[in-house]
Amino acid sequence: MEYYLAPMEGITTHIYRNAYHKYFRPMDKYFTPFLVPHSKKGFSEKEVREIAPENNRGLCLVPQILSNHAQDTLNTVRKLEQYGYEEVNLNFGCPSKTVVSKYRGSGFLAKPEELDRFLDQVFKGTRARISVKTRIGRDEPEEFYRLLEIYNQYPLEELIIHPRTQKDFYGNIPNLEMFAYAVKESRHPLCYNGDIFTARDCENICRRFPEVSRVMAGRGVIADPFLTGRTEGLLKHREVMWERLFGFHDQVYHGYRQISSGDLPALFKMKEIWTYMMKLFPENKKLAKKIKKAEKHGDYQKAVEELFSWAASSEL
Repeated sequence: MEYYLAPMEGITTHIYRNAYHKYFRPMDKYFTPFLVPHSKKGFSEKEVREIAPENNRGLCLVPQILSNHAQDTLNTVRKLEQYGYEEVNLNFGCPSKTVVSKYRGSGFLAKPEELDRFLDQVFKGTRARISVKTRIGRDEPEEFYRLLEIYNQYPLEELIIHPRTQKDFYGNIPNLEMFAYAVKESRHPLCYNGDIFTARDCENICRRFPEVSRVMAGRGVIADPFLTGRTEGLLKHREVMWERLFGFHDQVYHGYRQISSGDLPALFKMKEIWTYMMKLFPENKKLAKKIKKAEKHGDYQKAVEELFSWAASSEL
């Protein structure tokens, strides 16, 4: 099984990716949070940090593009090629209302004929390898029948499917019947994405769809960085497990401190990660509250060290 880390804006940055790759079962592919093409300017300083090869050594990184404009997309692909990238991913999955309102992300799925023309122009304009991350529709699952017809016309590197509609957002349950339809009818290698929170979730997908050998996880991995290791039975010593998690945390935190001005920006980043990762410590709400309230480096570091010390000595 191949594992991919889903792009999550503000979380799966190059700092997070490098630390994750060092301390846990490395992902087979990482994807950048989406890049929005700008027709009249180059990449921002923040975007350059994310895609710079020196910030992603040893990682199989695929830049993700969010756009509904073919020429802007092609211009961005050419810029990425100058950084050495030979593959890009097109985002037709983001369910954010601000994105969808501009008919980008999963909002573009509501205009299948325009989507078809977009892909036609993009594939005619580049030799780069192109994969697609998609939902199954904007409003109704049945939209996917037409969408898959469109995707099947083009030589996609792979098709990553989150089997929810935009309207579902992250509610309801993934539509596995529609994913099964894709397994049967797609011309492309498939990757499953959606609600992979435990090793059992992953095992259930593998058991139901043995033809699919690629799984993408996002929220589940942020909440439990050991997730893919649990799936493959790689966790053996609890003490080493907490040492690895503490080392991972420190690398991420100090990475953000190096690029931030003052304590608060780095703490804000870490607290966003902790909103997911705190599920590993369900029985210590007192220290979780300390971490959440910390506004200075010293207070935060002390609370984190107390939490890991407690976890290493407990029966978790």
